[in-house]
Amino acid sequence: MTQLPLRAQLASALGRTAATLSRATGRGDGSVIGGRIGLALEPDLLRKLAQDRKLALVSATNGKTTTTRLITSALQELGEVATNAFGANMPAGHVSALSSAKHAPYGVLEVDEKYLPEVIDTTGAGVVVLMNLSRDQMDRAGEIWLLAQKWRRALANRPVHVIANADDPLVTWGASTVSGVTWVSAGQPWKEDSWCCPECGGPLDRKGMDYVPPGSAAPGPVPAAAHGGIVSRAAENDWACRECAFRRPQPSWFLDDDAVIDPRGQRWVLDIQLPGRANRANAVIALATAEAFGLPIQRALPRLREVTSVAGRYTVVQRDGRHARLLLAKNPAGWLEAFDVLDRSLPVILSVNAQGPDGRDTSWLWDVDYRVLRGGPVYVTGERRLDLALRLDIAGVPFQLTNSFEEALALQPPGKVDVIANYTAFQQIRSEFGRAV
Repeated sequence: MTQLPLRAQLASALGRTAATLSRATGRGDGSVIGGRIGLALEPDLLRKLAQDRKLALVSATNGKTTTTRLITSALQELGEVATNAFGANMPAGHVSALSSAKHAPYGVLEVDEKYLPEVIDTTGAGVVVLMNLSRDQMDRAGEIWLLAQKWRRALANRPVHVIANADDPLVTWGASTVSGVTWVSAGQPWKEDSWCCPECGGPLDRKGMDYVPPGSAAPGPVPAAAHGGIVSRAAENDWACRECAFRRPQPSWFLDDDAVIDPRGQRWVLDIQLPGRANRANAVIALATAEAFGLPIQRALPRLREVTSVAGRYTVVQRDGRHARLLLAKNPAGWLEAFDVLDRSLPVILSVNAQGPDGRDTSWLWDVDYRVLRGGPVYVTGERRLDLALRLDIAGVPFQLTNSFEEALALQPPGKVDVIANYTAFQQIRSEFGRAV
């Protein structure tokens, strides 16, 4: 790698020192403060740190931290990888990540959806991974159609390889200005934000159209041998606009229940350690990205199996004989994913805050269907517990209101309990238990 100019070297070194001091004094993991100091001393530090590296940028509303971790694990088969493992996904966090692994030839950076155009422009990354777009922190991020439009403009005419989820119409529209796209059928369980065509505003049909191999004249049943043996078993993921030509592109990678079907039609079982369908979708995206870096699936897949927890997600913490599994849910789509992995034989603690990183507006709670929680013990806590309590009451879900997570946990009998919390509530619980990774 090209040696950094002296000023950039100094800025990077001082940033790493600040990050180390932050960790040593218990003020945080240093992933933000180090980058802020580095950028204050050298505003162009991110561009300089990104030079001569093979970079992948990962952006989405949900799952980007986990997918970043999975891609990083896979690419470590090729060499050292710089990454922002704890989710500091704005430029300061990217500077810290690249500074802390200054000789790593590879980089995988999680990027906030709003900051993606800026980071693409600054880093010149060769690979961009786009997974999903849905409502999240509307007071900060704004309308998601505007985000998709910013993605389109940022990617237009760039020599970049995009890995994109073809099942999400907004992602497809955001990636459609790029010529080099690997389309992945990773699914879209939350569809409430994309019933209209982003191209013309017309209604999107999601009737469940059969897979159409390249060259076929019309939808219809296809033999298993078609297109290398690939047959879409997820017809509910197909979509098309009634009023214009915008429709789902033909994917080359497919999530098929507990397996991935690669572009050659070969089926690989996804026996990963992370639970739930959403994480299998993340794994398919990760494998497609690894192949874009030249890493074959047979070498990448074992690396994915090594990931058991991501920044505290799915970690089990213990206190007084109670074993609490931590699940993160920041928006309606995230709650749907959390419900997918709940053990309904167990009690569940729900915790919701509305601090800056969460978004101040909690009206999104009304978009979540909480009826799945009926029939089991439910405990409600967090700074906005009354907002959540009212939503559960309207949904007919019995619950017990508690003043703190400590109180809610103490009410549980010895044994297992699931915890679903939004961002700052989740981080508070992690801090209380020593920020388990």
